[in-house]
Amino acid sequence: MTANRPGHPDRYDEISQAATRAFRLLPATPHDSPPPDRGSPQQIPRRITTDPESVERDLMRLVLTLVELLRQLMERQALHRVEAGDLTEDQEEDLGATLMALHDRMTELCARYGLTMQDLNLDLGPLGPLLPPVE
Repeated sequence: MTANRPGHPDRYDEISQAATRAFRLLPATPHDSPPPDRGSPQQIPRRITTDPESVERDLMRLVLTLVELLRQLMERQALHRVEAGDLTEDQEEDLGATLMALHDRMTELCARYGLTMQDLNLDLGPLGPLLPPVE
């Protein structure tokens, strides 16, 4: 790499400033959403809508969504191991108790932040909901 010459701005600083301007989060405005088509699902805004009053709740919603996704994946893996006979009875009991305790804690955290388990099922647009339906 070549050193910057005196009097010329540092190229990395210039790129950093450009990226900062480009990736600055701005609140969504009504014209950011395309007009809704009749009969089509609701359109997603092109920008993130932020609200300083609900940022903590929104962050907890995201974190709890990820934890719930992992909890459900672990539960499925545990069921596969039980069905395959890979676990002893004691291990099955411990695993079941642990998964139930995690589910109870998730319910408590959702209640603390005014969320329901359904609130954690993020809509991924054309991909559908993030979490599978509750059986």
